[in-house]
Amino acid sequence: MVRRPASSLFPVLLLAAAVCTGFPVAGLTSDTWPSIHAEAFGGRSIQDGRGIVKLTAPYRPEDVRSVPMDADIKLPQGRTIKAVSFVVDMNPSPVAAVFRMGEARSAVHLATRIRLDQQSDVRVIVETDDGTLYMAEQLVKFAGGQASCSAPPVGDPAEIAANMGKMDFATVGTAPTGSHQTARARYDLNHPNHTGMVLDPVTLLYIPLLMVERIEARQGDTVVFEMTGSITLAQNPAVEFDFVTNGAAEMTISARDTSGGTWTRSFPIGPAG
Repeated sequence: MVRRPASSLFPVLLLAAAVCTGFPVAGLTSDTWPSIHAEAFGGRSIQDGRGIVKLTAPYRPEDVRSVPMDADIKLPQGRTIKAVSFVVDMNPSPVAAVFRMGEARSAVHLATRIRLDQQSDVRVIVETDDGTLYMAEQLVKFAGGQASCSAPPVGDPAEIAANMGKMDFATVGTAPTGSHQTARARYDLNHPNHTGMVLDPVTLLYIPLLMVERIEARQGDTVVFEMTGSITLAQNPAVEFDFVTNGAAEMTISARDTSGGTWTRSFPIGPAG
């Protein structure tokens, strides 16, 4: 059984469990998936997501410290998306992120970057407004090198600390020109997302856990998503997402880490109207 630090796993599992209860079923069966299914989703029945959930991830990633996972979700008419979970079976903290959707939407694009500790099945699980769960899964090979959850952050520690909390936001594709348009954006947060599993080569002590535990995006007063994170998110967490413009001129994004550090910034998204 893969070791899972309670401090990094359970905040995410509690959120996932809060939106889930039920009966067993599975997709690909890794050694750890049955216990993840039971802990994070209460053993509830999970439907085959083909035709509803499209998961895109590299079969052999170039960098196991930052592996892209993209989800494109489209539900039948009349149903909406409640939550989307990204899971990496063989990581110490398998539930990488849970997105609670704040708008009644039947189609959503979400993407993030994860650490890959070893070869693993990766999954996207979608919960609908009526409680049904759908799943897409894929095998991702390990490209070699050090297990990413115990690999040191990339960059100079002093520079990483000085830049922590800095944010970037950019429109992906065509910028919206008015209300009721679907637009796409990418958000980046400078943060080491320390796993608590990295040995400091100078002190020979473990660098304490310091992870991004929450990111929230609001369009005006409307919540677009609330994300609960874990140590499986890559250093400098990033989220690509789409939204339907509602007349608000700004997207306000706030982030919080496990030390209580908080950062908030508003970004222009186009004309209010």
